[in-house]
Amino acid sequence: MDGGPRVPEQRRAGSGATAESGLLRFGVLGPVRAWRGAETLSTGSPQQRALLAALLLREGRTATAAELIDALWGPEPPSQALAAVRTYASRLRKVLDPGVLVSESGGYAVRSSGEGALDLVVAQDLAAEAEKARGTGDLGGARSLLNEALALWDGEPLAGVPGPYAEAQRARLEEWRLGLLESRLDLDLEQGCHADAVSELTALTAAHPLRERLRELLMLALYRSGRQAEALAVYADTRRLLAEELGVDPRPGLSELQQRILQADPALAEPSAPVTEPALAPVRPAQLPASVPDFTGRASFVTELSEVLASASEAEGRVMAVSALAGIGGVGKTTLAVHVAHRARTAFPDGQLYVDLQGAGPRPAEPETVLGSFLRALGTADTAIPDSLEERAALYRSVLDGRRVLVLLDNAKDAAQVRPLLPGTEGCAALVTSRVRMLDLAGAHLVDLDVMSPEEALALFTRIVGEERVAAEREAALDVVAACGFLPLAIRIAASRLAARRTWTVSVLAAKLADERRRLDELQAGDLAVKATFELGYGQLEPSQARAFRLLGLADGPDMSLAAAAAVLDLPPEETEDLLESLVDTSLLESAAPGRYRFHDLVRLYARSCAERGEEPTGDRDAAMSRLLDFYLATAAGIYAMERPGDRLVDHLEPTEHEGIRFTEGPAALDWLYSEGEALLACVRQSAPTDRLRRGVDLLWAAKDLAESGANARQYEATAIAVCKAAQAAGDIRAEGRARTTLTNVLLVSGRIHQAADEAQLAMDRAATAEDIAAGSWAANDRGLISLHQHRYADGKVFFDRAIEGFSAAGNRSGEATTLFNLSRTHLYMGNVTRAVDIAQHGLTLLAELGRTMRLANGHYALGMALTKADRHTEAFEQFGEALTIFGDHRQRLWEGTTHFRIAEAHLAARLPTRAAQHAEQALAIGCIGGDRMRGNVLTLLGRALSALGQADRAKACWREAIKLYEDNGASEADEVRALLRPATAA
Repeated sequence: MDGGPRVPEQRRAGSGATAESGLLRFGVLGPVRAWRGAETLSTGSPQQRALLAALLLREGRTATAAELIDALWGPEPPSQALAAVRTYASRLRKVLDPGVLVSESGGYAVRSSGEGALDLVVAQDLAAEAEKARGTGDLGGARSLLNEALALWDGEPLAGVPGPYAEAQRARLEEWRLGLLESRLDLDLEQGCHADAVSELTALTAAHPLRERLRELLMLALYRSGRQAEALAVYADTRRLLAEELGVDPRPGLSELQQRILQADPALAEPSAPVTEPALAPVRPAQLPASVPDFTGRASFVTELSEVLASASEAEGRVMAVSALAGIGGVGKTTLAVHVAHRARTAFPDGQLYVDLQGAGPRPAEPETVLGSFLRALGTADTAIPDSLEERAALYRSVLDGRRVLVLLDNAKDAAQVRPLLPGTEGCAALVTSRVRMLDLAGAHLVDLDVMSPEEALALFTRIVGEERVAAEREAALDVVAACGFLPLAIRIAASRLAARRTWTVSVLAAKLADERRRLDELQAGDLAVKATFELGYGQLEPSQARAFRLLGLADGPDMSLAAAAAVLDLPPEETEDLLESLVDTSLLESAAPGRYRFHDLVRLYARSCAERGEEPTGDRDAAMSRLLDFYLATAAGIYAMERPGDRLVDHLEPTEHEGIRFTEGPAALDWLYSEGEALLACVRQSAPTDRLRRGVDLLWAAKDLAESGANARQYEATAIAVCKAAQAAGDIRAEGRARTTLTNVLLVSGRIHQAADEAQLAMDRAATAEDIAAGSWAANDRGLISLHQHRYADGKVFFDRAIEGFSAAGNRSGEATTLFNLSRTHLYMGNVTRAVDIAQHGLTLLAELGRTMRLANGHYALGMALTKADRHTEAFEQFGEALTIFGDHRQRLWEGTTHFRIAEAHLAARLPTRAAQHAEQALAIGCIGGDRMRGNVLTLLGRALSALGQADRAKACWREAIKLYEDNGASEADEVRALLRPATAA
């Protein structure tokens, strides 16, 4: 903000009082002010503002002169009080619009210029609307309305206004604001935002220590965040404080909450929205196939389709209802459609027609043949059935006129096959299933059927196999349904095989399905086979579609972007998109999001088996995966260079032949990196056992933000371990050194210092053997960081000096500056505060001419730490603020959390424990670089802040949790925290 007064824009539905309208508006939820449009008007002296406030708070009612005198001066007004009131009123009239301040009945009144003219009235209206929204169950709307109301406050109400009336109103408005805030926080908790609420509630309870409702909300928020000990400690602190300050016990509601927390009452868990059971949509010729007795799940689809069918018979004049279900083979389209059709039978008393149109096979049913069959079923004599398709369709519609018939058209090829078979009159309905999305079927209600949820899949498996067998091996059963990709057909086949083999255990079946290369062969029973289902769809593809299907199935990622697919297929993006969308229309490929595509797991295995059984030469397969790796590496390297100008790492990466995406704006580049994270790491893992290993390792290194931000830390670590093993097995020293550098980085981020030390030593050794300057310099920097964690500051200085020498020789200013920031912290821990400040400033100077880089944030962070130790707190806060902004811009969430921890340290050093606690809570909610070990540091600091605020029991709860984290990580800090507990216990 620029420090000037805020000009609020009063926005209410139907209100003309906006900053742009030029109408007169007033504010009392802060300083008493008036605006004409965006122009701030002078409201005069404090006493004159007191008069204006007294009139505004009457909301148009007249105040007598005596009431105004009492409001401004109380029981002892000056002798010229009446004259002063008249003078103030006269001056205000000159400033305000004509007719706004009026004299009547010996007093004065303010007639506002329209709805929304007074911020208090706007806030009252918003609060009332919020209450209505909450009453109707619209919790999100209520929360937004309360936030809008609270945003109208601009500091202390009636700020700077003297007089007893203003003082009383100030207290009333502040109490009302706290009530609104409690209501909004209550909604936060109802909507599951408990972790975010803890920070705000911690600050509020410190500011209003005797307000029990805030304490109650804090206890609930902590409990739902998994911090039961702290929640109970809040109660203990509250009880002690109330006894000391007021001589009373906590109110019954607070005591009851404590007991419920002690008992781990399940009702205290996060509220969940009730699941609405689908209403029964209860119908003759009766051609529907039998519904399966073990139909499971699909509740939302059953409800949706039942409602569409019901709409066909609800009222006269309704058009015919058509629902078209699309989905991959084996996803359960027919099962669902038949189940829904049976439920809807009573709504169609004149019959139900059914036909398998065999659209996935080589010879789809002819519409005229189907129409002949339907007409016979409806009572038409063979001699009355015409020959042509058009005449049969016309007669069909005529026969159905006035009837209520449901038509189930199963396994349709396309919309052209379906259109002649649709009834044409109101009261009838049609259900269509197909592997193709029928976008060209006019007026149809389209439904895309996906695989089952894990819960539904397990329920189906259990119903077929039996509760007893599944209950005994629940984890193995979950492995089975996951291996089936939650595809109903696959689950039914697997479960049927197990049910028919009493000597098999669930674990035996899970083990058979664990082998991906054999999985499709295992998923067949009798005339049911997953592979045969896929063969039908694959056999109808054009050659270009079949090639795309096979090659795209080679990649392991969870999904693939259009640009990545274009690289795999070696085609222009436009042609690639046409191919992919055509595969989506056949349901062999899914559109995960605009511009992103994915296979079902079993379909991917089938596509890969098609490629590997000789339909795609080995050289073509390898070339496709090489192009994908090049695409990812070229793009990630460009983003690395954009994020870290001056960092020469990209000059040392393996060359690529295929281009990547070139970004010009940082946000778009980071969007790409994080959206592609899982697919990119999967590509690295696939490259490990091939001659693409070096490029895979370099891609992992260039994408290090995936680990440092915490976004994909676990997958990144698993990938780093995989390439380390592959490089070691291949005897590639250079690749192994770089791979171990990436592994060291992710271990440092998670706070596993001992493991990181081992990997960093190996990384440095391998880099030296391979004469890899880039890897050697970063390994030295990492060993320096590890030395800091182990309190070996002299060793750390040696390693950092070595890293700086390597970066400087390579012209890597970004790497040099980064290491200088770490060296600054070394001097800080050694007690050389002035030297630490100078080194951090030198590093910032190196980076300054490179622009607003991400590493600049590390410099502000390091300088902020040094300035905190130098007791230059205001400057430290400025540095940390810059760091937070840059880390936020670059999506470095863990660094944001770590910076909040350092800000909390600075606030505590500046003897501002409330602010320290608030920032420590934010650090806990976000997470920090350093994993559980750093979390222990944050909890220790939070305990110190809470102790300074008089919340001894909650402080001790924080310290106990910190000790446990330190002990689990073998950290020496545990002894220091135990020392904090001893005097606290003795007291």
